[in-house]
Amino acid sequence: MAAPPSCWPKFSTEPAVRLTRRQVLGGAAALVAAPAHAALPDFAAAVQSQMNALGDGPVLLNSYLVETGPDATAFDLTQANAAYVYDNALAGLLLLAAGKRAAAGRIGQALAFAQSHDRQFSDGRLRNAYAAGPVSAPVKLAGFWDAKAGQWDEDPYQLGTDSGPLAWAMILWARLGMTAPALAAARFLDARLRTGLGYEGGLYGFDNAQTLLAWQSTEQNTDLTVAFRALGRTEDSAHAAAFVAAMKGAAGFATGTGPDGRINRAVSADAGIWPYLAGLGDAASARAAIAALRHDDGIGFAQVSDGVWLEGTGFAALALREMGETALAARFLATIGANISPEGYVYATEAPMLSTGLGVGPAVKPGAAVQPFNYYRRPSLSATCWAGLAGLGANPLAG
Repeated sequence: MAAPPSCWPKFSTEPAVRLTRRQVLGGAAALVAAPAHAALPDFAAAVQSQMNALGDGPVLLNSYLVETGPDATAFDLTQANAAYVYDNALAGLLLLAAGKRAAAGRIGQALAFAQSHDRQFSDGRLRNAYAAGPVSAPVKLAGFWDAKAGQWDEDPYQLGTDSGPLAWAMILWARLGMTAPALAAARFLDARLRTGLGYEGGLYGFDNAQTLLAWQSTEQNTDLTVAFRALGRTEDSAHAAAFVAAMKGAAGFATGTGPDGRINRAVSADAGIWPYLAGLGDAASARAAIAALRHDDGIGFAQVSDGVWLEGTGFAALALREMGETALAARFLATIGANISPEGYVYATEAPMLSTGLGVGPAVKPGAAVQPFNYYRRPSLSATCWAGLAGLGANPLAG
């Protein structure tokens, strides 16, 4: 999953807790030859294999295939049943690009069901994450057993709603012809997150105490530009695009703005490369981001990252292919090809852990320490999907 552009969490980093865990699903990946690079696994087939193991009907896929034995970490325990909206929407777009429309539709239907069967809200939003598996009413949210507290717990980020993941669901719905849930989401965004220039980050926290995230993200406004454009909402699309344009500097795109409106000029992968894929930036801006983040034949999440982030390496390869730099794209894809799990998924990282330079927050407990936000070497749905899209030469942000 593309990680946050500001200091907010993607997952809990509390000490290890016991969790009732899903059994990791298996699936063989068939090798196919894709244009312009060496043979890579059929990533769409790997995704569909995971889906098929869950049965029929609308379904959401695990974002990570985690460790379940004695080597399981806090990350594994808190992520074992998490199906992030962004990851699942991206999976639907990969399946569409691979000609698997019925499978993509199962994800689109599951997200629409989640939108209309929330335990608390009925205003068009989606949570950032749900429980993986077939959906039923009321839709189940991700969570974990906190052995220390002796209770089932939930993650305040997963319960929240960020504008970027919602935009990705809108893109998938639009391309499936599911305009009703997409328009409901658009109305929510305009009512709750639209500001003078672009859209704010989202809402964070537990159901009865959600906090507005007043920072703004280049990446998320790029996503929204594409989503609104796909729905024919030209004024909303232009409103989001204006924020992205305001983040363009001589060295490329800034990450976004903080709650105080100050621009964060740090280079990050999605903010630096996605505007090019969405037609909002030129090739030079994407090249600059790739150069700033380069680690051997791949890129990091941000300038502070100390190794290769394979999700970002996938969408960088796609951008390089679109620029005509096929040789470097092939080298990036070769890096991905060297990091395939037995299930046919791409690992999130090459190293056991990758720093993003971000922290987990805002804290929901007074005085709680900010925890580092890191990626770990686990089979990743989002990394797999970007690799598949890059291999197919299919740009989900185009159009």
